Amino acid sequence: MKKESNNLRILTYISQFSINMLVPIFLCSGIGYYLDSKLGTSFIFIIMFFIGAAAGARNIYILARKEYKNDK
Repeated sequence: MKKESNNLRILTYISQFSINMLVPIFLCSGIGYYLDSKLGTSFIFIIMFFIGAAAGARNIYILARKEYKNDK
């Protein structure tokens, strides 16, 4: 039973990491695409993509730090 519980915990962490990384990237990329189409530019999408990637990395860092503190 303990092994199944540990596997479920690992699967939960993987899901949380992927959601915390992908959601900001998709949201910022969508906003960048929308702004590019409305303003007639072609660079806002790229900038917003990297902002989303940075936000996702920050989210993962915060989540990992919190989980590391809980394990101690």
